[in-house]
Amino acid sequence: MDDNLDELEKLAQSAGAEVVGRFAQRLKRISPATLIGKGKVEEILTYLKEVTPDLVIFDEDLSPAQQRNLESAFQLRVIDRSQLILDIFAQRARSNEGKLQVELAQLEYLRPRLTRQWTHLSRLGGGIGTRGPGETQLEVDRRRVRERIATLKRRLATVERTRFIQRRERLEVPYATVALVGYTNSGKSTLMNALTRAGVVVEDQLFATLDPTIRCLRLPGGDQVMVADTVGFINKIPHSLIEAFKSTLEEVRCADLLLHLVDVTHPLCEEQVEVVEAVLRDIGAGDTPYLMAPNKIDLLPEGHFKRFAGDGAREVCPISALSGEGIGQLLEAIGKILDQGKERTAFCFAPSQGSLLSLLRRQGRILEETYEEDKIHVTALLTPKLAGQMRKWLAANGP
Repeated sequence: MDDNLDELEKLAQSAGAEVVGRFAQRLKRISPATLIGKGKVEEILTYLKEVTPDLVIFDEDLSPAQQRNLESAFQLRVIDRSQLILDIFAQRARSNEGKLQVELAQLEYLRPRLTRQWTHLSRLGGGIGTRGPGETQLEVDRRRVRERIATLKRRLATVERTRFIQRRERLEVPYATVALVGYTNSGKSTLMNALTRAGVVVEDQLFATLDPTIRCLRLPGGDQVMVADTVGFINKIPHSLIEAFKSTLEEVRCADLLLHLVDVTHPLCEEQVEVVEAVLRDIGAGDTPYLMAPNKIDLLPEGHFKRFAGDGAREVCPISALSGEGIGQLLEAIGKILDQGKERTAFCFAPSQGSLLSLLRRQGRILEETYEEDKIHVTALLTPKLAGQMRKWLAANGP
């Protein structure tokens, strides 16, 4: 329970809040009206009168009725974990797509909570169909929210089409894609910068990076791959966020290999691994091959590294993204895993197809090369993606 509150406190601090107190309660039965028990409500109220804070945050999701009842009891604004995460996302979104995604998630969250927001306005009665100002304003707000959600979905659909076209164009370039995944603040952006000098913002905060970044990386064997840095995952992530960020998370689902970073210094690192794996299954990436990279080993006392079993992982490579320790072995492991999916393929090139042969030399591994008077026979080891593209290009660019 303390660990959950620790994470909630860090979320609050990431949002810019100062935490002045925290309470916990083990519930045998959840109160439909206030989530927590009546005695705990009174205990918190007494404390609130002493410290006079501006906001109360609950770690569990609150129903609209529970949120209203608690605000009425505390005479303060009350939010839950989901709303806090949405607020952090709203602060960190930089791209147009990210802002649209966050706003959509916020409105989807807000929509069922509009009820009784206008109770300070009187309701008129006495006639069939008669509506007072409060009810009228509520209906206006509901309609505006529905219209805004519809507008955002249309704009996001356009953005998703653009991203789909960009993704399809990348698929035309025969590079394998490696997606960095992990719990928030596990060091993905630090590793991205170490591997590709991408210049991604790195901060010791939750959700410091929201917008995906994609860069090219050359492996020790000479192969080039595309590396994608994506938003971090967290326990009890709002479903509306997953839905809104589905186009961004598509980068993870379409990757050839996942690089799962784990913060080994965190006391709940094993539970964080389970959370990440659960989210990957939710977005349809549960069967994608992955390599586990326990990170921040430079911060552990010597001899205290806990060996991860890596259940389901192709390899386990302990690293320090900050100091660079283990990065070389990590790159070799990535190349080794991607090599396992390569196939031996034979091609025949005409002298006029020298550019395609050069591409094959750069992206594939030449096993055999023989020359005839007007033909060049090549046997190479290459990815199925590149093999398919080479056949397509050779057919379209005949002698």
